[in-house]
Amino acid sequence: MRSAGGSAIANHDIEQGNQPYTEFENDSIRRKFIQKVYLILTAQIIATMGLVWALISWDIFYEFIQEHPVALYVALVIILVLAIFMSLCNAYRRISPYNYICLILFTLAQTFLVAVICCRFDTKVILMAGGLTALISISLSLYAMQTKCDYTAIGGVLLISIIVLMVLGLLLLFFRTHVMMLIYCSLGVFLYSIFIIYNTQLMMGGKHAYEISPEDYVFAALNLYIDIVQIFLFLLHLLGSDN
Repeated sequence: MRSAGGSAIANHDIEQGNQPYTEFENDSIRRKFIQKVYLILTAQIIATMGLVWALISWDIFYEFIQEHPVALYVALVIILVLAIFMSLCNAYRRISPYNYICLILFTLAQTFLVAVICCRFDTKVILMAGGLTALISISLSLYAMQTKCDYTAIGGVLLISIIVLMVLGLLLLFFRTHVMMLIYCSLGVFLYSIFIIYNTQLMMGGKHAYEISPEDYVFAALNLYIDIVQIFLFLLHLLGSDN
């Protein structure tokens, strides 16, 4: 379960680069930016859903994981390296095709990891987690667009919270109980739900305290993709906690 809680921490650029941009004062630029972000995000989600379903339906995939567990660690390393790279290298994450290459590699590695985790759960649980994830993500995105509350100012709090969640996940490796697992997963769903609101408002700009540059459309889509995937993984463990 450690992958669900800590694999994407570096992807949330809490403070660096989230500054007011005069380019966002133009409504047409903002609309095009938001459309591009959601187009990329939709492509990521569809690709992940399709590939995960194909992999878990393929008996050879499970045998491959059993015989080559190192593949799981390779995927984790790719996710971590690309997360750090995209968070720290502002120039490259804004330049095509480098940003798209990183996005595709990250999405494929994350999809592989999700497929490995899904192999442990029944199809019914996977579908329930997917449906709830879609409901939560859409509802929170609409809320973020409509609310007058500014969540972009709590980036520091979110950073501390994600570190605490990661430490709790590490402790579960040594002191795992059913109750602690339920608490950990519930906190994960709640925290990444707040991240969806936070990243959505960063993307929207306007009167919020912080906003992301319109050049960071790939990075914005990646942040939302991470939030959605993490919510799905935490829900998967909550709904399949008896597994």
